[in-house]
Amino acid sequence: MILSLNTLHLEPRTFPYQKTLSTLIRVIPATRLRRFTDLFQNISHHFELPEPHAKLEIESRIRVHNLALDISDASRSATLKDYQESSVRERIWPYVQESNRVSISPEIWRQSVDLVSGMPSIYGQACAMMEWIHREFRYAPGATGVNTPLEETFGMKCGVCQDFTHVMLGMCRSVGVAARYASGYLYNGPRDSLVGAQASHAWCEVYLPDAGWIGFDPTNNTLADERYVKIAVGRDYDDVAPVVGSYQGTGHCRMEVCVEVEKL
Repeated sequence: MILSLNTLHLEPRTFPYQKTLSTLIRVIPATRLRRFTDLFQNISHHFELPEPHAKLEIESRIRVHNLALDISDASRSATLKDYQESSVRERIWPYVQESNRVSISPEIWRQSVDLVSGMPSIYGQACAMMEWIHREFRYAPGATGVNTPLEETFGMKCGVCQDFTHVMLGMCRSVGVAARYASGYLYNGPRDSLVGAQASHAWCEVYLPDAGWIGFDPTNNTLADERYVKIAVGRDYDDVAPVVGSYQGTGHCRMEVCVEVEKL
């Protein structure tokens, strides 16, 4: 009988502006890790623990080399008409649709249309939505849970980075802007005051023609630059959860998470 099985998204592949130098993933009790690439090209690991165990420890150590963002003027001025090329439409199709955690309600659509009216560029629309969420929503750990529906979060106007990202995904997709969920970590340097550096972080990525996928973080109202370590991408949180699986045993258990990011 299997008592625990999990799938991990803890190893980043190499992305534009980010090169993975090394990765070490360790699981205690020791077990075999099966490494594979998922539908979204994320590097994933799966393991099973068939023996009873009182403690499960998962450790991930990664080293990456990040470059500064370089977004051309042409990419910043691109409009939705630039999405019409067949190769672009094929690439972005999953990210303009509704997904399990990102639905497009009339309220979200109406707010998005009002916000970007008269704003032709995709980049400008994404910035406007990012700034609006940062201004109107309150960062409140504990106010929502992992299964809080998007419509409820939008009505309460509070939550954490996962909620802010889902809201921005819904707003972008409601007006035809391709947007995907990105998860990873933040480097909160000596002079930075980024919210979300204490655990895994989430932000929205928008597809800009020529530039590709560019991150917009509504929690901190900033582009996802070299301070961001990207691990996985997908349609919403369900596609990128750091650890997801099933467990059979006592309900008296406790989970601890520790994240440390340093500049080398």
